[in-house]
Amino acid sequence: MPIKNRLAEMQDEITGWRRHLHQHPELMYDVHETAAFVVDRLKDFGLTDITTGIGRTGVVAVIEGQSTASGRVIGLRADMDALPILETSGVDYPSETPGVMHACGHDGHTSILLGAAKYLSETRNFDGTVVLIFQPAEEGGAGGLEMCQDGLMDRWGIQEVYGLHNAPGKPVGSFHVRPGPIQASSDEFEILVTGRGGHAAEPQTTIDTTLVAAQIVVTLHSVVSRNIDPLKPTVLTVGTFETDSNQSNIIPQTARLTGTMRTLDPDVRTLAEHRVRRVAEDTASAFGATAQVIWQPGYPVTVNAPDQAAFAAEAARAVTDNVDDNCDPIMPSEDFSYMLEERPGAYLFLGNGDSAMCHHPAYVFDDDAIPLGCSWFAELVERRMPA
Repeated sequence: MPIKNRLAEMQDEITGWRRHLHQHPELMYDVHETAAFVVDRLKDFGLTDITTGIGRTGVVAVIEGQSTASGRVIGLRADMDALPILETSGVDYPSETPGVMHACGHDGHTSILLGAAKYLSETRNFDGTVVLIFQPAEEGGAGGLEMCQDGLMDRWGIQEVYGLHNAPGKPVGSFHVRPGPIQASSDEFEILVTGRGGHAAEPQTTIDTTLVAAQIVVTLHSVVSRNIDPLKPTVLTVGTFETDSNQSNIIPQTARLTGTMRTLDPDVRTLAEHRVRRVAEDTASAFGATAQVIWQPGYPVTVNAPDQAAFAAEAARAVTDNVDDNCDPIMPSEDFSYMLEERPGAYLFLGNGDSAMCHHPAYVFDDDAIPLGCSWFAELVERRMPA
């Protein structure tokens, strides 16, 4: 079945919104202009039940159907923030903010939800209530958690929640979903190693933190290979290694490592933290040094509820034949996970074609995916809450 005709007609308009947002990217919670743009469009659609400042700078709006007798309430979410990346995409509508760009397609997600909102506000061909969720600070700021802590689910009585993310490398407009874990948790760690500094010519008088930290890096990789079930995907990465000296003839007093741990299994997440601490502390102790591990919990595993994932796939099949309902999970994390911890729902991927990957300075959102994404949101509503 094709995309909805009205949404196909609106593609140029929605593309215009998307490119405007692309030219004016904002970071984290500082999405004031983006939120104002969203509110202006919602008012243009005739919506009046609009609330700002949820989760600091989030926007929530309500569309009621022809009837609300069913009592059903569905939340639809899009993220609004950009990334601190200098754009090299070469598009003729580049970011006008130096060093900031929409390198993850959140401009596309926001515009897709706005397009669906315009369609639903015009047709209202459903029995129930739609809650539109425009979220700040997905890129590391846990804006989804902030909105939930601000009463998002209870205040608006949301019963189910759905979202999407573009997927470079997948055919444009294709849909990919699965029940259960679809994106990994992501925790960060910092390891501070303290030894005894000294002259490089007299290592016997020192406790060499460079050597100790290097041994910790090597041994940390045994956590995944020797402590965790190989059938439970887990990724440990040490991203930085630095000492308090930049001289070749000094053995430093301290060294610092930082990294991330990602997994699709909450139990593995707990085990991994324990093992990282033991490896770092005991390895340092063996050399006469000390290691302090600072563990910073990040986003939890993104887990799709089975029934809602199946329904999301069903709605996608009403839009296109190109639907994978048992896609492989991926290891990047996503703070929509917090919303899925509070309510059953589903998160799926919308193909973005042969583009650069997300978070790359040459990334470009494919506007041909817009009407399919809009149609999916609209189809979800009309099928889940039939008039």
